[in-house]
Amino acid sequence: MERLDYATMNHNQITNFIWNIADLIRDHYKRSKYPDVILPFTVLRRLDCVLAPTKEQVLTAYNRFKDDLSPDALDQQLRRAAGFVFYNTSHYDFQRLLNDQDAIYANTINYLNGFSENMREVIENFKLRNTVETLHQAGLLYQVVQAFAQAALHPDTISNHQMGTIFEELIRRFNEASNENPGEHFTPRDVVRLMVDLLLAGDEDFVKTPGRIVKVYDPCCGTGGMLTIAQQRIREANPTAKVYLYGQEVNPETYAVCKSDLYVKSKDGREAEGIKKGSTLSDDQHTGERFHYQITNPPYGKDWRVDKKHVEAEARLGYGGRFGAGTPRISDGQLLFLQHMLSHRFEAGADHSRVAIIMNGSPLFTGDAGSGESEIRRWILENDWLEAIVALPEQLFYNTGIATYVWILANKKPEHRRGKIQLIDASDLWEPRRKSLGDKRRDISEVHRQQIVQLYLDHAEEEPVLSLSKEQVKVFPTETFGYRKIRVERPQRWNFRATPERIARLREERAFQNLAQSRKVDDEAKAAQEAEGRRKQEAIVAMLEGMSEKVYRDCQKFDAALKAALEEAGLDLKASVRSAILRALSERDEEADICRDSKGRPRPDKALREYERVPLSRTVEDYFAQEVRPHLPDAWVDEDYTDEQDGGVGRVGYEVNFNRYFYEYEPPRPLEEIEADVRAAQAKIAALLEGLIE
Repeated sequence: MERLDYATMNHNQITNFIWNIADLIRDHYKRSKYPDVILPFTVLRRLDCVLAPTKEQVLTAYNRFKDDLSPDALDQQLRRAAGFVFYNTSHYDFQRLLNDQDAIYANTINYLNGFSENMREVIENFKLRNTVETLHQAGLLYQVVQAFAQAALHPDTISNHQMGTIFEELIRRFNEASNENPGEHFTPRDVVRLMVDLLLAGDEDFVKTPGRIVKVYDPCCGTGGMLTIAQQRIREANPTAKVYLYGQEVNPETYAVCKSDLYVKSKDGREAEGIKKGSTLSDDQHTGERFHYQITNPPYGKDWRVDKKHVEAEARLGYGGRFGAGTPRISDGQLLFLQHMLSHRFEAGADHSRVAIIMNGSPLFTGDAGSGESEIRRWILENDWLEAIVALPEQLFYNTGIATYVWILANKKPEHRRGKIQLIDASDLWEPRRKSLGDKRRDISEVHRQQIVQLYLDHAEEEPVLSLSKEQVKVFPTETFGYRKIRVERPQRWNFRATPERIARLREERAFQNLAQSRKVDDEAKAAQEAEGRRKQEAIVAMLEGMSEKVYRDCQKFDAALKAALEEAGLDLKASVRSAILRALSERDEEADICRDSKGRPRPDKALREYERVPLSRTVEDYFAQEVRPHLPDAWVDEDYTDEQDGGVGRVGYEVNFNRYFYEYEPPRPLEEIEADVRAAQAKIAALLEGLIE
């Protein structure tokens, strides 16, 4: 293969070259297994190119000090020689591996073993030794090394930014080809840039302080794109800032890509050391850490069943753990990640913390009052951490076209934002892509990104509702999104009569049927008990038929009449059978008297029970008097249906029904216009039919 001129190639052309290496392994690997070869060898070749200029210095230092220095001291010497926090002490590199085709397997293993311990951990997560052995058994190892040896991936040729884009594009292509979910691994760069700009917007006083130390964290860091772009933006704003990166990733391959990329970018390795592997929800690798900026794209609609045991155990700790506000339904863990991020914020008086998280619409409104989702929203809003929610255009992601929303939160809002939440509808701020990438058909251009950030910054202090640019921005008091769910009861109004139809309903009641059933083991005793039960059933029916002439519209009077009839018939029935008789013989009757309990209180009719949502801006008493009682004079509010947190009537809930606040009513066309269109269509059809007949 002819060596390519990488200096004149863009990242798409380089990606295509690497992608096409998969042709070599097509006959021996399933398509879903291509990444097992291509991704680790891309990383390996990148490392090889990075270390090439200092390769001889490292070998010289290794041979000079290996017998005289302790392992730690030797490690420090080799790092200095390499110019990085990792190195390779093997004689081999990609070019030298090609000098001996017969020994390619042994030499490649020697090369892998020559890496420093920190980089060997990356290799282990790729399971690269297994891949090398598989390629060797298939007779492909030499060809793959030869192909990758042509890829000039040194940072002087392929920048760190380009390399990150290449990794993400390869992952996207592989996952798309195997029908997997690329969105679990990374977020499109245009979306990341917007999130970073929103995270930093209006924060200049903090970011630009000379020598500022800034800690940035992503709990679902994937290949590290959000972290590196955030770091880049902060350094652009303040070249003297020291930006330290932290993250966690559950997928071993993307973790390895992220870690290796940060080792290359970092001279001291601190950023790479801040990246941990494991499930963030069940095994927080950064317990006790606090961060200034947090940014992430958690999995959408992915269940947290694997982490359920650990999450629920931590939730039982209350606010002593990360999930004290509540747990969402098992099918979607997005709000767990948001709670996790808020647990890593600085306390408001201690330091500065901001959060940007992108989620789908579910966390905005899923879950009724008292549910886990609602309680999490309540905790966030009542603590006044949520600054803004930005609705993004659809079709921005590679794997889904659904609507997404960026939440911006702060541990302490600026004065003019306190007690308010800003909603920004940016769903129309996009430009079409010339070529779709999976489901991604739209981009947020730099111009659109600046417009969205400006909308966020143009928060007005004076107006409770601000409308700009075709109703794109609205600001509401926090209590706008809260409500108190009350239970409205209506009394039982039943009549009772022992008609043949109602007696037939009694025969279907389980308690009535159980009279003729027995659990006796002895056959004779069982038969005797069942016979006695059938006799009792017929006695009940006969008794009720004797009451069939009269209609009772008073529960108490019917209850007394039934009691007297049972005594006269000599029937002593369990409470469950008596209840069955009452259910079977009753029908709702608006003209009947209200049924009351022994204390004279109305008995609620569960079939007529309703729930009302009372805005927090109104009292329950005022709402009920104006909205319910005029329509249901005999209704009342169930005071036993209460909120555990504040003890008030009803249950408090929070939701953000985003579309409701930006809905614009469009009246239907006048009836005359519609009729005219119909007549015109009829005339056109008639003319066509006439032409066919002729």
